[in-house]
Amino acid sequence: MITATGLSMHYGGQTLFTDVDLQLDPGHRYGIVGANGAGKSTLLRILCGEESSSAGEVVVPKASRIGVLEQDHFQYDDVPILDVVMMGNAELWEAIQEKERLLIAAETGPFDDVRYGELEDTVLRFDGYGLESRAGKILEGLGIPVAVHREPLSALSGGFKLRALLAKTLAAEPDVLFLDEPTNHLDILAIKWLEDFLVDFAGCAVTVSHDHRFLDAVCTDILDVDYERVTAYKGNYSRFVERKVEERQRLEAEADKRQAEIDEHKKFIARFSAKATKARQANSRQKRMEKIVIEELPRTSRRHPNFRFEARRPSGRVVLKVRDVFKSYGDKDVLDDVSLTIERGDRAAIIGPNGIGKSTLLKIAMGLVEADLGTAEWGHECDVGYFPQDHMEGLGDPKQSMLSCLWDVCHGEGMGAVLARLGAVLFSKDDSDKAVENLSGGEGARLLFARLAAQKPTVLVLDEPTNHLDLEGIEALAESLKAYDGTLIFVSHDRWFVDALATRIIDIGPDGIDDYRGTYAEYLARTQADDHLDRAAVVEKERQAKRKRKKKR
Repeated sequence: MITATGLSMHYGGQTLFTDVDLQLDPGHRYGIVGANGAGKSTLLRILCGEESSSAGEVVVPKASRIGVLEQDHFQYDDVPILDVVMMGNAELWEAIQEKERLLIAAETGPFDDVRYGELEDTVLRFDGYGLESRAGKILEGLGIPVAVHREPLSALSGGFKLRALLAKTLAAEPDVLFLDEPTNHLDILAIKWLEDFLVDFAGCAVTVSHDHRFLDAVCTDILDVDYERVTAYKGNYSRFVERKVEERQRLEAEADKRQAEIDEHKKFIARFSAKATKARQANSRQKRMEKIVIEELPRTSRRHPNFRFEARRPSGRVVLKVRDVFKSYGDKDVLDDVSLTIERGDRAAIIGPNGIGKSTLLKIAMGLVEADLGTAEWGHECDVGYFPQDHMEGLGDPKQSMLSCLWDVCHGEGMGAVLARLGAVLFSKDDSDKAVENLSGGEGARLLFARLAAQKPTVLVLDEPTNHLDLEGIEALAESLKAYDGTLIFVSHDRWFVDALATRIIDIGPDGIDDYRGTYAEYLARTQADDHLDRAAVVEKERQAKRKRKKKR
């Protein structure tokens, strides 16, 4: 059990939270939620001991093993991937390594059987002989196939390196897990695997996440960072949202009731205070009114942007034709004979394991990457707005101000209208001079969405649009895209977002494309997708088999 007492955190003149008391118990999985900048990650770092609070203390039992998701993978670049994962349990890993050193030393000198026995006890206590197998299964579950487990960590891309660090944290079998945005860089299948892992986890887990479905599937409790305090709620994220709304409505109703009482007293006093027969009653009412206290309700740190997408005109019926597209990078095939047609009004979600070619397909369609074979052609009256996965690529000169960045695409509207567009995505007039290169991930995403809205494209192509948005931003984006009257093509690993928007699912797998016209929920029901969640782990094997078949021809 972890206890936090009187926690407060201040940065300069900004207060994140004050006087926080928490108790985190084994068997519970806590989701920390709140607006970007509210202090979610700060709270997590304080609880796990990586950062000191301005006031208060955190007490962690001495015997507890703490697991924290690391972000710096460079220190392990030359270490075999499987070894990186096994290093998660430092005490067990050191015991295994020292045993090996003792055996090597014994070949040329005396054997320290006493020390060897002590190390063997440590290995047995942690079930060390099963460590390699457990580490391998975790890597496979996170989409890193057996074929690369013995390669150095540097062989993986940045996103997969972070998966390996997540595997390292999980393989340590800690008593308490601290995970900051663990679903970043995971595809839908790996996220589902992680959910199952955490649901079965016997210890205490604390996670920061912007993934609705993940929070609903995993969390038994929600820690809400808002109003400069941290409030604990029982239940998952959906239940928390309901309870928070109910609580706010109750407080507002109480405030309205007290205000109505004050107004009634004021009317009576104003009407009868000058009458001798009513003066005593008026005086009594004055005293009663003065005792009524209406506490000012705190202002929430949560804000919902308004993206307001609309198409300038209808496009032709056929929006995009992709025909017989092949693409490979070296020996790695990412797209193999892909053909599809997108029609006006489609809201097409492109899903599939990481590395399967989803973003590459969008880049080929946008003319940013050349296909090895095949074509991608846009239809009549298709004005395309593109949101790249690295959204800073879509913002132009990084040295320019936000105002200039937006002014480039809507200068005909006038300065007031441009500032209003910035305000709609939560930027103040004072923010408008801020350089694009100094924006946070969430700020850059909101600015790019403002640019896209100003361009009024007939087609929106979005590559992982929710990556840097908070929960409120994701919800606002989904609502605005529902109202958008153009065609939508998007890649996302956020199942809530896909489920909220998609009318067509294009699932790219190692065997080709499954093109389903219907919602995500209907697609899952048809395919029974939960029954083949290990697909990501066998993608590489199937690709290797395909390459072998080609070589035999």
